[in-house]
Amino acid sequence: MPKDPAHKPTPDAQPEEHERYGDHGEQGGYGEHGEYQEYGEHGEYGDEPEEWPVAEHVSQDDRFGAITVRLDTREGEVSVTGASVPRVVLRRAPGTEAADHVPIGTRDGARLTLTVDGAEAEVDPAKGRLTRRSYRVDVRHGDRSWRLVPDSIPGSRLLRGEERLGDLTSEGNGRVAAEWGEDAAADATDAAVGYALAAAFGTGAQPMWMIAIEMVGDMLPG
Repeated sequence: MPKDPAHKPTPDAQPEEHERYGDHGEQGGYGEHGEYQEYGEHGEYGDEPEEWPVAEHVSQDDRFGAITVRLDTREGEVSVTGASVPRVVLRRAPGTEAADHVPIGTRDGARLTLTVDGAEAEVDPAKGRLTRRSYRVDVRHGDRSWRLVPDSIPGSRLLRGEERLGDLTSEGNGRVAAEWGEDAAADATDAAVGYALAAAFGTGAQPMWMIAIEMVGDMLPG
């Protein structure tokens, strides 16, 4: 015998127990006009759950193991932690107007604070103009200095002093991937700083000639 076709419950026919509750345990109910509605994840009728501006991802680094990157775009904070790396935290100053195109919200070094294993470090992002070099980010901590600078459309290279340590990629969503040079002497502090900068500012940039073509195209009529 064929089964009855599935139907939505009505006010006159209360739903079965499994119909009233969603995958996350949320319960449905009836609207003011008698229509059946599902509760949202937070209990509200019919609404999609609000996207929370915090992303946390664990990268399995080939050299340093599991590294956790947490990006909070609302509060303007990036933290990097792991069993094999020191904790690095980059924060945007409260009250700073956040720029949507920068994950941390600003490229103004005066509005940023950086700590490496609890000790304060100096961070100095360039303003980001036409050239790839203008998107560099410099860090000074103790007797060390680092620079993250774009060298392709998706990626940036990490330097300690004049030594190239490796290449990092991040699309601004908190996910970071690193590829360390085989002959580079990158250590745990290098990795933590690199991951933090990549997550906070993103990586990569278009070459100047491509930007120029786009600017000319934008100026043309039609």
